[in-house]
Amino acid sequence: MAQKLFAEAILGKLTLQNHIVMAPMTRNRATADHIPTDIMATYYAQRASVGLIISEGVGPSPNGEGYARIPGIHSAAQVEAWKNVTDAVHAKGGKIFAQLMHTGRIGHSLHLGENAEIIAPSALAAAGEIYTDTDGMLPHPTPRALTTEEVKQTIQEFVNASVNAVEAGFDGVELHGANGYLIEQFISPDSNHRTDEYGGTIENRSRFLLEIAEEAGKAIGLHKVGVRLSPYGVFNDIKPYAEVDETYTYIAQKLNEIGVVYLHLVDHSSMGAPIVPDAIVNAIREAYKGSLILSGGYDAERAEAALQSGLANLIAFGRPLIANPDFVERLKTGAELNQPDFSTFYSPGEKGYTDYPVLEAVASK
Repeated sequence: MAQKLFAEAILGKLTLQNHIVMAPMTRNRATADHIPTDIMATYYAQRASVGLIISEGVGPSPNGEGYARIPGIHSAAQVEAWKNVTDAVHAKGGKIFAQLMHTGRIGHSLHLGENAEIIAPSALAAAGEIYTDTDGMLPHPTPRALTTEEVKQTIQEFVNASVNAVEAGFDGVELHGANGYLIEQFISPDSNHRTDEYGGTIENRSRFLLEIAEEAGKAIGLHKVGVRLSPYGVFNDIKPYAEVDETYTYIAQKLNEIGVVYLHLVDHSSMGAPIVPDAIVNAIREAYKGSLILSGGYDAERAEAALQSGLANLIAFGRPLIANPDFVERLKTGAELNQPDFSTFYSPGEKGYTDYPVLEAVASK
């Protein structure tokens, strides 16, 4: 049996039950106006046996809620509703971070509040279409480019959301710098054509993320701030570029200097993206001395090897946790895993969300 995967882990000032992390996964179970629901509390509490839950992407501001039924954390009503979720997880002995995800240009105005709009580093529409509850699939709209002053205001929105998350009972926040959302839209030279201090060079394109991390750390403590990155990710029309290795090594060095509690590195190759080469993973591991979470198609054996080697401090699992609320117990015992129902990943309601079966209780411990 794996020795380290199921042992207690330390993350900043937290003691985790094990080295298993529930990766952030959008499930679209909030209300149409982005308020968390009671079934979300049930869902997360069911999975609280993992060491750390990272929530689905949460909109840090009205402009950042571009998908249907994703939750936000900028209003008093949202903060109050999240307390039900965090209380439920903590009652089961779990720990939970809120993933702050600003959709940027990956969104549609049909999902936004009255005074919100689709914004991005540059007025460049993403290729492809986005699902809307009312009109089905629609082309990605062309966003409005933020002014320099508005970039600074958006950074503050992330900081305010971090404060709200702690008020709502979260143990910390993860800044979503991956998957083609706003932070990665700044990092990528394909989606960022700015000529001010937030565009052009690697240092300038990384500035948006690094300033958010630093300011959020000042507001809630750096031991409560993590960052997710996906070098070589192509999700949401992020295109490969020549200086990707140099970019992410630089970001890792700067995040190390700032002192965020973890860096969450995701490899989407199991979902069709290019493999993140070992060389860049090793370069990031060398540059960043905090807790490194690795994510992407792991099983128990591979996870244990990554932990034992020191390459990773924690391992994140995604889709298996959708279908297996008792995932930790199943890994421990070698029990068969439930298979996820892909048709209910993003649909409203309890089906395919809180109704997956658990193993029969073990008769004797």
